[in-house]
Amino acid sequence: MLNFQFDNAFVRELPGDAETGPQTRQVHGALHSPVLPTPVAAPQLLAWSRDVAQLLDLDAAAVDSAEFAQVFGGNRQLPGMQPWAANYGGHQFGHWAGQLGDGRAISLGEIVNRAGQRWELQLKGAGPTPYSRRADGRAVLRSSIREFLCSEAMHHLGVPTTRALCLIGTGEDVVRDMFYDGNAKPEPGAIVCRVAPSFVRFGNFELPASRGDHALLAQLLDFTIRRDFPAIAAAHAPGSEAARIAWFGEVCTRTALMIAQWMRVGFVHGVMNTDNLSILGLTIDYGPYGWIDNFDADWTPNTTDREHRRYRFGQQVQIAYWNLGRLAGAVAPLLSSHDGLHQGLQAYVDTFVAADQATIAAKLGLAECSEDDVALMQSLHALMTDAEVDMTLFFRGLADVDASAGDVAGLRDSFYDEAKYTAAKPAFDAWLQQYAARLAEDGTPLPQRRARMNAVNPRYVLRNYLAQIAIDKAEQGDLSSVHELLDTLRRPYDDQPGREHLAQRRPDWARSRAGCSMLSCSS
Repeated sequence: MLNFQFDNAFVRELPGDAETGPQTRQVHGALHSPVLPTPVAAPQLLAWSRDVAQLLDLDAAAVDSAEFAQVFGGNRQLPGMQPWAANYGGHQFGHWAGQLGDGRAISLGEIVNRAGQRWELQLKGAGPTPYSRRADGRAVLRSSIREFLCSEAMHHLGVPTTRALCLIGTGEDVVRDMFYDGNAKPEPGAIVCRVAPSFVRFGNFELPASRGDHALLAQLLDFTIRRDFPAIAAAHAPGSEAARIAWFGEVCTRTALMIAQWMRVGFVHGVMNTDNLSILGLTIDYGPYGWIDNFDADWTPNTTDREHRRYRFGQQVQIAYWNLGRLAGAVAPLLSSHDGLHQGLQAYVDTFVAADQATIAAKLGLAECSEDDVALMQSLHALMTDAEVDMTLFFRGLADVDASAGDVAGLRDSFYDEAKYTAAKPAFDAWLQQYAARLAEDGTPLPQRRARMNAVNPRYVLRNYLAQIAIDKAEQGDLSSVHELLDTLRRPYDDQPGREHLAQRRPDWARSRAGCSMLSCSS
């Protein structure tokens, strides 16, 4: 039997919508709306994360029970659950979009585990809410697999992220127009149970601020500090300006650390709207994301972003700063001075620069990073871009190359184009000679350097084409690749004999195939 200790602080302590039910509406003066998941025809457990189950004090027997699929498929509520959808707004692609809210996510409740940790359980794809607008609140199997796998993959890569407990098939089809070209078709439906200490995002603060509801804004901010930032709450008086300024600075710092980790592993979020950034500095809302295959700072995985590439890989650092500026503008009415907000934004810059320099040192196997090392890495990035070089394979292989030989041939498998390899080889050989001189100056012993590099340069990442292969098979009822990827990505820095096929560069057939190169926001 599932036995959770619920403590639903968000709905208990913050104003809720007086109206019930999923009918679409503008919700004022409230931060959440009560709404129940819509039952599905035949909920079936397709995959689950043992790591997250352990966080929630669940054993295999509980997960394998019929009750588990019923609860996390949205068909049954447990005692203590108070399902709700959150009310928030956001800037989408740089423009204020007004009220948005949880259109297909329904939080079941907040549990406190035996270790005293708070975890919010949220079903994505559980049916309509007051914020679904004209949509059905459902999710398809393909996007659900991608979110389930990526949540866990990112965690094990060391990137701050929400987690995923399970993937549930609904036994129902969902009609989606994947390419927005008028050719909608039915696809298998699914639900992911997402898990995080909090799903509050920048947009939660932007909406009441945009409406001039400063009392509600203050209530949310002080609650967030009290529940989610206990160290700040303990150091400052409740509701004080000092607490609020410290909170903003902490959000800026956490956001910088998250973005630095994205850049380290080559992750591109694809839709960095302000309603998709967590105040805890967690990666949230896995939609049209992707990993860099060939290094390209201008690449975006989002077809909606194809023209302007606002959310491209190389601009994520600047977009996070811009989004923090929107958050600063939202909370500014609660402060007598904006100096603390400016300090917080500067903390973002300083934190990111320090984290990025630490990344450069680690990826190159150096004890520390100098300004010359930053230039060395930038020159490498330029070479990789021009020669179409796989980011993951190159950096992982770099630890095993004798740089002093000045020969890039040992990294040939990371190049996508033979002609470009031949043309670029002299420049890469020259770069390796520079790198060898820097390694000699650094003096770190080879075994230690390799260990340092292999701890930050993953062998395995969730490449889009690997996810698509798993999706194609799952849609035919074969979940073996989902399970293989889930297990492999639990140890992304380890060499795993027999799984070399999951650590290869993108095949030519996947270069432009839908789901393997770019994706839409459709789910």
